[in-house]
Amino acid sequence: MQVGADGAIERAIGDPNVVVTLRSAVKPFALAALVESGAADELNLTQPELAVMASSHHGEDLHVRTLQAVFRRAALSQNLLACGTAWAPLDELTATRLARDGERPGAIRHMCSGFHAASILLSRHAGWPLEDYWQMDHPSQVAVRSTVARVFGTTPAKLQTAQDDCGVLTYAFPLVDVARAYALLADPLGTALDATRAALGPALTRVRDAMVAAPELVGGVRGSLTTALMKARPGMLVSKSGAEALEGVGLLPGARGSGSRPGGLAVKIEDGDGRGRALSAAVVEALHQVGALDDKTLRQLGRLHRPPTTDARGDAVAESVAVFELAPISELL
Repeated sequence: MQVGADGAIERAIGDPNVVVTLRSAVKPFALAALVESGAADELNLTQPELAVMASSHHGEDLHVRTLQAVFRRAALSQNLLACGTAWAPLDELTATRLARDGERPGAIRHMCSGFHAASILLSRHAGWPLEDYWQMDHPSQVAVRSTVARVFGTTPAKLQTAQDDCGVLTYAFPLVDVARAYALLADPLGTALDATRAALGPALTRVRDAMVAAPELVGGVRGSLTTALMKARPGMLVSKSGAEALEGVGLLPGARGSGSRPGGLAVKIEDGDGRGRALSAAVVEALHQVGALDDKTLRQLGRLHRPPTTDARGDAVAESVAVFELAPISELL
């Protein structure tokens, strides 16, 4: 599903109105609440620090050191983190090293620790209680809901919510609205569809620039589709994944060729892509079809475009190939 700067569907396959749960794909928009509050300026948050707060990071030392620096500067304990330690760290090499050294991963290595840190910092800045920052009726979570509602052109009361497995709320929207949100993230000052979203422009621009400047902080050094996409087209793509095989991609001005307007792309694999073979193939192929990846870049992303399946010896025995054509809706209407 790909939309233009005006939010109109340009290319699509499947149902544009299927409702999907954002999961972690909401993080860049939720982070705007922290930036708007003035907390980011108060703490002089750097681009890598903001990027890791918009991330589903892999728990590598780079991510841990970045977050620890913020906690020290804010005079806060990382023990406040309530995201748990499930699946932490995601990076296999880091996990192997910790196991070898007999070290149990703490919550700071959880993929959502940066996102939780943002709510803690927002609470500190506003003078709200810190210990229960994650609960849905806490002022920090109310502020996040308000910001998400503004991004999606609705009100907090109308949001369809669910509790994510890290303990905080996430939100559900039609897939086309996810693509529109990422078009807004791609060019917050140029694609806002109304005054409410335009007011978010400076905050979202700061979040976008942080993610684009530090892609390894948004995902990981190894094995992250989100990171690989932004590194493949520096300054042209801003991307974020959500659990159960959702990817949102903002196409910055010029991403589809010189002078091209911004846009947004959202891809969802309906069955959740449990084996992890479909999402990357579909996203890379879709970006190629809309003109955001040329043939050379497509070859560089070969293992993501056609993810290999290996046997017990590690030899490639098959590959996943995304075979579809995004219909040029704008040309057919």
